[in-house]
Amino acid sequence: MGVGRNLSYTKKLFFQNKGFSSLNHVTGGDDDLFINMVATKSNTAVVIDPEAITLSEPKKTWEDWIRQKTRHYTTGKFYKGKHRFLLGMYALTHFLFYPLFIISLLFFDWRFATGIFLLRFITQARIFYKSMEKLNEKDLWPWWWLFDIWMFVYYLIFAPALWKKPRKSWN
Repeated sequence: MGVGRNLSYTKKLFFQNKGFSSLNHVTGGDDDLFINMVATKSNTAVVIDPEAITLSEPKKTWEDWIRQKTRHYTTGKFYKGKHRFLLGMYALTHFLFYPLFIISLLFFDWRFATGIFLLRFITQARIFYKSMEKLNEKDLWPWWWLFDIWMFVYYLIFAPALWKKPRKSWN
């Protein structure tokens, strides 16, 4: 996955794959889908360097943000099957974690449920800290756990977008 303003590929690779021609039917996300189509282990690198970071102007209204996220979800069906599966499993397990944790606390041994919760919490805390440190975003770290809970709400809001047909135009 990627965002067009922060992707690069060679002209040769672009033309060898006929550019975005196979994605002409898609109203948005052609940059991301092109990378998903052509990226391999041998031609892909992740660059974490201050000079490689691009900033985007965020959407100003809730309505614009919802429209943008819905558009992103409608292009997901064009990813490679393996990537759709992995992204779906990540979202599903993330979405189910908090309800299952509460059910486990109520109906099973609270010590076991709490142990699983703490294992996940500590693992995620370490991963987020290291990531935010590398990306020079350590000021966000105290809030990572709220972002994790927000993702549950996020999935509730955007799950219907998975079954929507993409619009002809997103203007």
